[in-house]
Amino acid sequence: MDTILVVNAGSSSVKFQVFGAETGHLTRLVKGEIDGIGTRPGMHAESPDGTRLIDETFEPAQVADVPAALEKSAGWLRELHGFEPIAVGHRVVHGGPKYGLPVLISETVLADLERLVPLAPLHQPNNLAPVRAFMSRSPGLPQIACFDTAFHRAHGALADHYAIPEHFYAEGVRRYGFHGLSYEFIASRLLDVAPEIAAGRVIAAHLGSGASMCALLAGRSVESTMGFSALDGLPMGTRPGQIDPGVLLYLLEQKKMPPRQLQDFLYGECGLKGLSGISNDVRDLEASTDSRAQFALGYFAYRAGLEAGALAAALGGLDAFVFTAGIGENSALVRAKIVEKLGWLGAVLDPRANAAGEQSIAARDSPIGLYVIPTDEELMIARHSLALLMAGQW
Repeated sequence: MDTILVVNAGSSSVKFQVFGAETGHLTRLVKGEIDGIGTRPGMHAESPDGTRLIDETFEPAQVADVPAALEKSAGWLRELHGFEPIAVGHRVVHGGPKYGLPVLISETVLADLERLVPLAPLHQPNNLAPVRAFMSRSPGLPQIACFDTAFHRAHGALADHYAIPEHFYAEGVRRYGFHGLSYEFIASRLLDVAPEIAAGRVIAAHLGSGASMCALLAGRSVESTMGFSALDGLPMGTRPGQIDPGVLLYLLEQKKMPPRQLQDFLYGECGLKGLSGISNDVRDLEASTDSRAQFALGYFAYRAGLEAGALAAALGGLDAFVFTAGIGENSALVRAKIVEKLGWLGAVLDPRANAAGEQSIAARDSPIGLYVIPTDEELMIARHSLALLMAGQW
């Protein structure tokens, strides 16, 4: 069977999925992850029915980096299941101004994407490390980059620009938006879940360690809370979200914070972690009786409500709000707090449905639809990869 391998690599983990690609259709075969790379590495994988296929730990030296994790997972897939992929699809956070569609990766493309590392220092290097590893190990294997920024490329000029001289926009300083693969999946899923809503005005909230919201009009992105980088918009696990640039100038000039230290601070010490002083994990904050934990959760919901108001203005109203990703899919408390902030738009929560994590969590008399829809970025990557293969672009 022809298979497509999908890779979503982070700094300490590599998520992977294998899809069968027979007769132009995709079938999920394996879903897995190697986490704790370099510290407490472990590989976990399951079949589509939830059967555990492997749950194994390794010595740190055995899986010291991302290439070693790829080799370990690829070897397991090859030896145990006989999978030899016909292509590898990669999640790449930033496509810059040049790449607005999935693309077959060449050395030239890879060099272009490596130049975007300063725009996404937390993500881009880790996304591209597997590409280099596969190029070295299997130079003839087609690899496809699928971008988190691509779905937002339909934004109009007013949504894309900052109020700075135009030549900076030409150089690539613009509002890109992220989590596009997730929003693209949600837009496609809404066609099945609520077709009458899919053609309307929808805010989708990708709430996880990284968090953003997207305004969808007839399934197309028209505005997003994230901009030039993945720091903007909503507060996140360890990132601040919207912040006055004057604060950054103060840290640089008055606190003499070096640029690299400032970068590490903004990506790793702010958000829920910074506000609470306890944890960046919503589960820890919900379980805590510390007032700082409750403040952090309240702040998260407050900012989400403010951003939802801006997105509703961009849409000219609101027909539905969709929760997705780790927090959005699993935290009934956070969902309830955010819906409370949407009351002025007409949103009314069904507490029972919300507590049960049902797909529709709106009360019957709510004029605004409220949905919980699990995202599937890996499936979107597989779809794009298969489309490129079928178009003969390799």
